[in-house]
Amino acid sequence: MIAALLALVPDAQEALWSGFVVFLRVGAMMALLPAFGEQTVPMRVRIALGLAFCMIVTPALQPDIAPMPTDMLPALFALLPEVLTGLFFGMFLRFFVFALQIAGSIAAQSTSLSQIFGGSAGVDPQPAMGHLLVTAGLALAAIMGLHVQLAAYILQTYALVPIGVVLAADTAVNLGVPAVSRIFALGFSLAAPFLIASLIYNVTLGVINRAMPQLMVSFVGAPAITAGGLLLLLLAAPFMLAIWLDAFANVVMDPVGGWR
Repeated sequence: MIAALLALVPDAQEALWSGFVVFLRVGAMMALLPAFGEQTVPMRVRIALGLAFCMIVTPALQPDIAPMPTDMLPALFALLPEVLTGLFFGMFLRFFVFALQIAGSIAAQSTSLSQIFGGSAGVDPQPAMGHLLVTAGLALAAIMGLHVQLAAYILQTYALVPIGVVLAADTAVNLGVPAVSRIFALGFSLAAPFLIASLIYNVTLGVINRAMPQLMVSFVGAPAITAGGLLLLLLAAPFMLAIWLDAFANVVMDPVGGWR
C-alpha cells in the first residue's frame, strides 16, 4: 500500500506544480475580475474561486506547462511575469465596471441627483444611479453565465501571452489604449439619454426664465428634473444594461476583436 502511494508522489507533485503555475495568473486576475473580484467578496471566497478556476483550466493547459524544475528559486523568478499578466487581463475586464460607474456619475450629475449616494460595490462611494447600474450589470452578467465565459477568457489569455512569457509592451498598448478610449465612449453613450434630457430641460428653463423673469424657475424645475431623471432611469436602464452586457460578452469571448 505504501509503495503504491509512493509511486503516486511524482504525479501529485507535477499536478500541484501545474496548478501553482496557473494559479499565479488566475489568482491575480481574480483580484480584479467583475463580480468575482469585488471588494465586497471576502478574500477567502476569492481564493476559493481562484482555485476552482484553476481546476477548470489547468487540464487544458497541461501540455504547455514545463515539468517541475529541480531548482525552484530561478523557476519562481521566471514565473513572476504571470502575476503581471493576470493583473493586466483582470483590469482589462474591470474597465467595464468603470463604464457603468462613469455612466451613473454622468447621469446623476445631469439630473441633479449626484448628491444622493447609495451603497457601493467597491470602496469609494458613488451616486445611487451608479451603484444601481453596477449592481444590476454584475448581477445580469452572473445570471448569463459569467463563470463559463471567464473560464474561456482565461484560456484565451494564455493564447495571447503564453506561460512564462513577459507581457510585451506592444501587446499592452494595442489592447489597453483602445480599451480605455472605448470604455469612456461606452460610458458616455450609456448616459446619452440623460445628457439629452438635461439639455432640453436647461434650454426650456432658460426660455421660461426669459419669458417670466419674476418666476422662480429653480423651485419649479428642481422637482421636475428629479422626477424626470428617475422616470428616465426606469425606462432607459434595461436598454443601457443590454448594450453594456452585449459589449462585455463580445470582449470576454474575443479580447482582441471584441471591441469592433
